[in-house]
Amino acid sequence: METILTVTQLTEAIKQTLEEGFVVVWVTGEISNLRRPASGHIYCTLKDEASQIRMVAFRSAAARMGFDLEDGMRIVCRGRLNVYPARGEYQLIIDAAEPKGLGALQMAFEQLKGRLEKEGLFDPAHKRQIPFLPQAIGIVTSPSGAAVRDILNITARRFPSVDVMIAPAAVQGAEAPREICNAIVDLNKAGVDVIIVARGGGSLEDLFCFNDERVARAIWSSRIPVISAVGHEIDFTIADFVADLRAPTPSAAAELVVPDRRDLLERTRRLRSRLIHACHVSLRGWRTRAASVAERLRDPRGRIADLRMGLDDRYARLAGGMRRILAMRRSSLLPSQRMLMRLTPATQVRDLRCRIEDLRGGLETRAGSCIDTLRGILQRDISLLDTLSPLSVLKRGFGIVRLPDGTAVRDVGLLAVNDSVDVKVSSGSFKARVTTILQERSNGGKKV
Repeated sequence: METILTVTQLTEAIKQTLEEGFVVVWVTGEISNLRRPASGHIYCTLKDEASQIRMVAFRSAAARMGFDLEDGMRIVCRGRLNVYPARGEYQLIIDAAEPKGLGALQMAFEQLKGRLEKEGLFDPAHKRQIPFLPQAIGIVTSPSGAAVRDILNITARRFPSVDVMIAPAAVQGAEAPREICNAIVDLNKAGVDVIIVARGGGSLEDLFCFNDERVARAIWSSRIPVISAVGHEIDFTIADFVADLRAPTPSAAAELVVPDRRDLLERTRRLRSRLIHACHVSLRGWRTRAASVAERLRDPRGRIADLRMGLDDRYARLAGGMRRILAMRRSSLLPSQRMLMRLTPATQVRDLRCRIEDLRGGLETRAGSCIDTLRGILQRDISLLDTLSPLSVLKRGFGIVRLPDGTAVRDVGLLAVNDSVDVKVSSGSFKARVTTILQERSNGGKKV
């Protein structure tokens, strides 16, 4: 007798067979229908040209990948088969994945670069000017690396008096991003004028701590200008794009941030010589002008006395002229004042009221006469209209005959027997039908 299984028993048997038979599998395909619920897990479909399978990446596995899974991305992944009994479906649970044709680190780099660029962290408007001659320089790097030695040697050679403060931090490994961020924060508190984040060359994996989002945001948040000097000239990191200035190497960063003292001394010497020469030329010119003025200026005290007397004379003439002008103005204003008294608003209003009363009386008289005249003309026209009105004719017993289309019948020739006509009389209208037509003869007789 064959064994009859329940759905649960069958599903459990399939689950055991698949999970024990496919403990670890490597699968390649394209991601579609990707979902990220609040739990942080990733649910999607992995498909190729002919088939598809459900795929799950739990939060811990997704965090270890170093890049974000996206719809349309082709990946190579490692995982195990799993059967979900509640739906009777099998799915692939992955614990590692890598973009097909592109390394995971490179993919993470491109994704983070695109996201930070959209947020504006690479905006040139945010980048600050590097000070020309900083008094104190902060360096974030490994204290035992070649980068710090190169920076110290170059700064000592170019400008020995500048202060250098080293904030030690790992520049490789899992702890490097946190230490770099802490070092940038410490240097901001220390009050240096510029910060150099430096590391020597290395592989993409070695430099990847400078592609960390935490480091990028620490550089962005720094109050002090930051120079990124990571790797060689061909190496680019996220820190390079966020920093206020990118230096191709740590040595180049030291040369960019510290001017050469010998060049400054030479420039100062040349400027001093030019300034001294300009002062001599200007001084000779002023001496020449002073000598010329001295020759033309005979006795300043006599000239001052003449100017004082001339000033007193002009003051006296000006005062007399002002008094005469004021007297003339007062005389010319007297008639205007008297006239203004006559033209006060109260007088004008009183005169205007009298004129208005006179005009009102005349207007009423003329208006009454005009109204009587127009009333007589109107009565005459009404009588004439009553005489000429067709209604008066109708009141005398006449009627107006019209055809159905409204044509007035002025000739019996327009009518035929049995035609329907409208007859208008004084008190209304009625319809009639033609039974007989009588036509006047030319000699006064009638014709049927």
